[in-house]
Amino acid sequence: MMLHIPEVLSKVQVQQIRAELDTAAAWQNGQFSAGAQAQKIKQNLQFDLQHPSYVTLSQDILSALKQQALLQSFALPLHILQPMFNCYQNTGTYGNHVDNAVQYCAQVQRPIRTDVSMTLFLSEPEEYQGGELIIEDNYGSHEVKLSAGDAIVYPATSLHRVEPVTAGQRIAAFTWCQSMVKDDWQRSMLFNLDMTILQLRQQLGDTAEVLALTAHYHNLIRQWSQL
Repeated sequence: MMLHIPEVLSKVQVQQIRAELDTAAAWQNGQFSAGAQAQKIKQNLQFDLQHPSYVTLSQDILSALKQQALLQSFALPLHILQPMFNCYQNTGTYGNHVDNAVQYCAQVQRPIRTDVSMTLFLSEPEEYQGGELIIEDNYGSHEVKLSAGDAIVYPATSLHRVEPVTAGQRIAAFTWCQSMVKDDWQRSMLFNLDMTILQLRQQLGDTAEVLALTAHYHNLIRQWSQL
Protein backbone atom coordinates (compact mmCIF):
# COMPACT_ATOMS: atom_id res chain seq x y z
CA MET A 1 0.00 0.00 0.00
CA MET A 2 1.22 3.50 -0.89
CA LEU A 3 0.22 6.84 0.56
CA HIS A 4 0.50 10.32 -0.96
CA ILE A 5 0.94 12.94 1.78
CA PRO A 6 0.39 16.45 0.39
CA GLU A 7 2.10 19.61 1.66
CA VAL A 8 4.57 18.11 4.10
CA LEU A 9 6.50 21.29 3.36
CA SER A 10 5.07 24.63 2.30
CA LYS A 11 6.26 26.22 -0.94
CA VAL A 12 8.24 28.74 1.13
CA GLN A 13 9.96 25.93 3.05
CA VAL A 14 10.78 24.17 -0.22
CA GLN A 15 12.30 27.36 -1.64
CA GLN A 16 14.42 27.86 1.47
CA ILE A 17 15.73 24.29 1.40
CA ARG A 18 16.42 24.44 -2.34
CA ALA A 19 18.31 27.71 -1.92
CA GLU A 20 20.47 26.19 0.81
CA LEU A 21 21.17 23.09 -1.28
CA ASP A 22 22.13 25.25 -4.25
CA THR A 23 24.36 27.52 -2.17
CA ALA A 24 26.16 24.63 -0.50
CA ALA A 25 27.04 23.00 -3.85
CA ALA A 26 27.92 19.79 -2.01
CA TRP A 27 26.65 17.12 -4.39
CA GLN A 28 28.64 13.90 -4.73
CA ASN A 29 28.43 10.87 -6.99
CA GLY A 30 25.60 8.72 -5.60
CA GLN A 31 27.49 5.55 -6.44
CA PHE A 32 29.77 6.17 -3.43
CA SER A 33 26.90 5.11 -1.12
CA ALA A 34 25.83 2.14 -3.24
CA GLY A 35 26.78 -1.51 -2.99
CA ALA A 36 28.39 -3.46 -5.80
CA GLN A 37 25.06 -4.43 -7.37
CA ALA A 38 23.46 -0.97 -7.06
CA GLN A 39 26.51 0.78 -8.57
CA LYS A 40 25.65 -0.79 -11.92
CA ILE A 41 22.20 0.83 -12.06
CA LYS A 42 22.53 3.99 -9.91
CA GLN A 43 23.39 7.24 -11.67
CA ASN A 44 22.57 10.22 -9.46
CA LEU A 45 24.03 12.75 -7.07
CA GLN A 46 23.69 12.79 -3.28
CA PHE A 47 24.25 15.65 -0.88
CA ASP A 48 27.46 15.36 1.15
CA LEU A 49 26.54 14.13 4.64
CA GLN A 50 29.65 15.82 6.02
CA HIS A 51 28.70 19.27 4.78
CA PRO A 52 27.84 21.72 7.62
CA SER A 53 24.41 22.43 6.10
CA TYR A 54 23.34 18.80 6.05
CA VAL A 55 22.34 18.37 9.70
CA THR A 56 20.12 21.47 9.74
CA LEU A 57 18.46 20.68 6.42
CA SER A 58 17.92 17.06 7.35
CA GLN A 59 16.48 17.98 10.74
CA ASP A 60 14.04 20.38 9.11
CA ILE A 61 12.73 17.56 6.92
CA LEU A 62 12.60 15.13 9.83
CA SER A 63 10.64 17.58 11.99
CA ALA A 64 8.14 18.15 9.20
CA LEU A 65 7.64 14.40 8.71
CA LYS A 66 7.09 13.81 12.42
CA GLN A 67 4.31 16.40 12.46
CA GLN A 68 2.32 14.55 9.79
CA ALA A 69 -0.61 12.71 11.36
CA LEU A 70 -1.16 10.69 8.16
CA LEU A 71 2.43 9.43 8.28
CA GLN A 72 2.08 8.45 11.94
CA SER A 73 -1.09 6.50 11.19
CA PHE A 74 0.20 4.88 8.00
CA ALA A 75 3.75 3.95 9.06
CA LEU A 76 3.42 3.72 12.86
CA PRO A 77 7.08 4.76 13.04
CA LEU A 78 9.32 3.59 15.84
CA HIS A 79 12.45 5.20 14.35
CA ILE A 80 12.84 7.49 11.33
CA LEU A 81 16.28 7.72 9.77
CA GLN A 82 17.88 11.12 9.21
CA PRO A 83 16.69 12.14 5.71
CA MET A 84 19.17 12.49 2.86
CA PHE A 85 19.00 14.39 -0.44
CA ASN A 86 19.49 13.30 -4.03
CA CYS A 87 19.55 14.93 -7.44
CA TYR A 88 18.89 13.41 -10.87
CA GLN A 89 19.97 15.26 -14.03
CA ASN A 90 21.63 14.62 -17.40
CA THR A 91 19.81 11.26 -17.93
CA GLY A 92 20.47 10.30 -14.30
CA THR A 93 18.48 7.25 -13.27
CA TYR A 94 18.24 4.43 -10.73
CA GLY A 95 17.22 1.03 -12.06
CA ASN A 96 14.94 -1.50 -10.42
CA HIS A 97 16.03 -2.26 -6.86
CA VAL A 98 14.83 -2.96 -3.34
CA ASP A 99 16.22 -0.80 -0.53
CA ASN A 100 18.62 -2.31 1.99
CA ALA A 101 16.76 -4.14 4.74
CA VAL A 102 18.91 -2.63 7.50
CA GLN A 103 20.36 0.87 7.86
CA TYR A 104 22.39 2.43 10.65
CA CYS A 105 20.43 5.02 12.63
CA ALA A 106 22.64 7.71 14.19
CA GLN A 107 19.86 8.93 16.50
CA VAL A 108 19.65 5.62 18.36
CA GLN A 109 23.23 4.55 17.49
CA ARG A 110 22.28 1.14 16.19
CA PRO A 111 20.99 -0.50 13.02
CA ILE A 112 17.26 -0.40 12.34
CA ARG A 113 15.03 -2.41 10.02
CA THR A 114 13.72 -0.42 7.05
CA ASP A 115 10.01 -1.18 6.80
CA VAL A 116 8.76 1.97 5.07
CA SER A 117 10.40 4.13 2.37
CA MET A 118 9.68 7.84 1.96
CA THR A 119 10.44 10.29 -0.84
CA LEU A 120 9.74 14.00 -0.37
CA PHE A 121 9.79 15.89 -3.66
CA LEU A 122 11.66 19.21 -3.73
CA SER A 123 11.30 19.93 -7.47
CA GLU A 124 8.04 20.81 -9.19
CA PRO A 125 6.99 18.34 -11.92
CA GLU A 126 7.41 21.00 -14.62
CA GLU A 127 11.04 21.60 -13.59
CA TYR A 128 12.22 18.35 -15.16
CA GLN A 129 11.33 15.75 -17.75
CA GLY A 130 11.27 12.06 -16.89
CA GLY A 131 12.32 11.17 -13.36
CA GLU A 132 9.13 9.32 -12.46
CA LEU A 133 9.35 7.09 -9.39
CA ILE A 134 7.96 3.72 -10.45
CA ILE A 135 6.80 1.48 -7.60
CA GLU A 136 5.77 -2.10 -8.27
CA ASP A 137 3.42 -4.13 -6.08
CA ASN A 138 0.86 -6.93 -6.44
CA TYR A 139 -1.42 -4.60 -8.40
CA GLY A 140 1.14 -3.56 -11.01
CA SER A 141 3.41 -0.56 -11.55
CA HIS A 142 2.56 2.87 -10.15
CA GLU A 143 4.05 6.08 -11.53
CA VAL A 144 4.72 8.84 -9.00
CA LYS A 145 5.67 12.43 -9.82
CA LEU A 146 4.41 14.83 -7.15
CA SER A 147 4.38 18.54 -6.45
CA ALA A 148 7.28 20.01 -4.50
CA GLY A 149 6.59 19.60 -0.78
CA ASP A 150 4.55 16.41 -1.23
CA ALA A 151 5.71 12.97 -0.09
CA ILE A 152 5.08 9.39 -1.18
CA VAL A 153 5.31 6.65 1.45
CA TYR A 154 5.41 2.97 0.55
CA PRO A 155 6.65 -0.43 1.79
CA ALA A 156 10.44 -0.69 1.61
CA THR A 157 9.99 -4.23 0.33
CA SER A 158 8.68 -2.83 -2.98
CA LEU A 159 10.69 -3.09 -6.17
CA HIS A 160 11.09 0.46 -7.48
CA ARG A 161 13.13 2.67 -9.81
CA VAL A 162 13.62 6.27 -10.95
CA GLU A 163 13.24 6.82 -14.69
CA PRO A 164 15.96 8.82 -16.51
CA VAL A 165 15.76 12.60 -16.14
CA THR A 166 16.17 13.90 -19.68
CA ALA A 167 15.93 17.63 -18.87
CA GLY A 168 16.15 19.77 -15.75
CA GLN A 169 16.82 18.56 -12.22
CA ARG A 170 14.80 16.26 -9.98
CA ILE A 171 15.74 17.03 -6.36
CA ALA A 172 14.22 15.14 -3.45
CA ALA A 173 14.73 14.12 0.16
CA PHE A 174 14.44 10.45 1.06
CA THR A 175 14.49 8.32 4.17
CA TRP A 176 13.16 5.16 5.81
CA CYS A 177 11.52 4.19 9.05
CA GLN A 178 11.26 1.14 11.23
CA SER A 179 7.63 0.60 12.08
CA MET A 180 6.22 -0.65 15.36
CA VAL A 181 4.32 -3.14 13.16
CA LYS A 182 6.64 -5.04 10.84
CA ASP A 183 4.03 -6.57 8.52
CA ASP A 184 2.81 -4.34 5.68
CA TRP A 185 -0.58 -6.07 5.47
CA GLN A 186 -1.18 -5.52 9.17
CA ARG A 187 -0.12 -1.87 8.90
CA SER A 188 -2.54 -1.40 5.99
CA MET A 189 -5.42 -2.81 7.98
CA LEU A 190 -4.58 -0.63 10.97
CA PHE A 191 -4.38 2.46 8.77
CA ASN A 192 -7.73 1.75 7.13
CA LEU A 193 -9.30 1.11 10.52
CA ASP A 194 -7.85 4.33 11.92
CA MET A 195 -9.17 6.36 8.98
CA THR A 196 -12.62 4.76 9.38
CA ILE A 197 -12.68 5.59 13.09
CA LEU A 198 -11.72 9.18 12.30
CA GLN A 199 -14.57 9.52 9.79
CA LEU A 200 -17.08 7.96 12.19
CA ARG A 201 -15.99 10.29 14.99
CA GLN A 202 -16.55 13.27 12.72
CA GLN A 203 -20.02 12.01 11.75
CA LEU A 204 -21.24 10.48 15.00
CA GLY A 205 -18.99 11.71 17.78
CA ASP A 206 -17.60 9.38 20.44
CA THR A 207 -20.46 6.92 20.53
CA ALA A 208 -20.18 3.59 22.32
CA GLU A 209 -19.64 1.88 18.96
CA VAL A 210 -16.87 4.27 17.94
CA LEU A 211 -15.16 3.80 21.31
CA ALA A 212 -15.39 0.03 20.85
CA LEU A 213 -13.70 0.29 17.44
CA THR A 214 -11.01 2.54 18.93
CA ALA A 215 -10.35 -0.05 21.64
CA HIS A 216 -10.15 -2.75 18.98
CA TYR A 217 -7.61 -0.64 17.04
CA HIS A 218 -5.32 -0.14 20.03
CA ASN A 219 -5.57 -3.77 21.06
CA LEU A 220 -4.49 -4.83 17.59
CA ILE A 221 -1.45 -2.59 17.91
CA ARG A 222 -0.68 -4.27 21.25
CA GLN A 223 -1.00 -7.64 19.55
CA TRP A 224 1.11 -6.86 16.49
CA SER A 225 3.67 -4.30 17.61
CA GLN A 226 7.32 -5.27 18.08
CA LEU A 227 8.85 -2.96 20.68
